[in-house]
Amino acid sequence: DCEVLGLDWTVNLAQARARVGEQGPHAKALQGNLDPNALFANPDQIEAEVAAVLNSFGRPHMDDSQTGPTHIFNLGHGISQYTPTENVEVLVRAVHAHSRSMRTARV
Repeated sequence: DCEVLGLDWTVNLAQARARVGEQGPHAKALQGNLDPNALFANPDQIEAEVAAVLNSFGRPHMDDSQTGPTHIFNLGHGISQYTPTENVEVLVRAVHAHSRSMRTARV
């Protein structure tokens, strides 16, 4: 048994979230799943890819009393040593900004 499932970039987060369940003791956190090659794209494309991953998981639960899966943003595999540092910075800013907008969005 585990508490977190790491997923590569070929897995749809919404489908994985539905499969592991939303509630109860067997719900899992999901980690992943940006294709690491996206970090070689231009900043606008990186931001779009980040949004696609976060939107695929869906809006996270915000109530500490709730159980259920949460999402840990990560690459769907390791990062290349040739990845431009500035693109990683774009990635981090995009994850923070889009995550914040999802948490504050009205349902």
